[in-house]
Amino acid sequence: MRARVWFRIHRRMFLAGWRRGSRYRAAALGGLVANATFGFLKASILVAAVHAGGGSIGGYDTASIAAYTWLSQALLGSVNLSGRSDLATRMKDGSIAVDLLRPVDLQTVTTAQEVGRALFALLPRAVPLILLGMLVGGMRLPVDPVTLGLGVVSVVSGVTLSFLTVYLVAVAGFWMLETRGLQTAYMILSGFLAGLFVPVTLFPAWLLAVARATPFPSMLQTPIDVLSGRLSGIPAAQAVLVQLAWIAGTLAVGQLVTRAGRRRLEVQGG
Repeated sequence: MRARVWFRIHRRMFLAGWRRGSRYRAAALGGLVANATFGFLKASILVAAVHAGGGSIGGYDTASIAAYTWLSQALLGSVNLSGRSDLATRMKDGSIAVDLLRPVDLQTVTTAQEVGRALFALLPRAVPLILLGMLVGGMRLPVDPVTLGLGVVSVVSGVTLSFLTVYLVAVAGFWMLETRGLQTAYMILSGFLAGLFVPVTLFPAWLLAVARATPFPSMLQTPIDVLSGRLSGIPAAQAVLVQLAWIAGTLAVGQLVTRAGRRRLEVQGG
């Protein structure tokens, strides 16, 4: 397939996902309210922990822990830590057989559509939460354009990586009739190791090493660290390179698993 055709197909799938996300405005508003509510609860607990630690805990002061809190809540609507996807549903009901007949790459087309939908969610959910964090939470964002640019790249990379990883969960359906248990295990593991509840740098050394051996911190913790200015310059660029390496790795694994699954696929009732 020519590169121009490849980009045109994936651009259309991205835009289709973007338009799909824009149709669920009430759901976006509900998500915003829920994320804001839990943001206040999370901020109160973590700020209290910082005060109890004498003004700093694990390198976080009040402003930086507020930035972590509100950015993590802001990105929660776009980074897929639930393990659920439309592809998993199509695997279960057998419509994946139709998808595989199309002359496009299942992994990249599915990811382009999901990333389009997820990036739209940044507008109704992430932007208001970031503004809320700056107004009432004392959160600060870097003013350096290079750091902000790296932050944007890091956010897009984190969102993309999350859907490429969830794709691996979904295509387990080639071998399993039911993947909901795997999705639940993914949700528990990814949320914890991505730094959704507390920053991964607060983990004990052995658990931090375990977390960094997985792609999960690159989905959420890295975008937070770069966008908040906690990482800047060379360390920020290195963190983004790690994200890109994880994307390349999960993309390659997804291609191999998809090829193996095509030979294994058995559509129930088909």
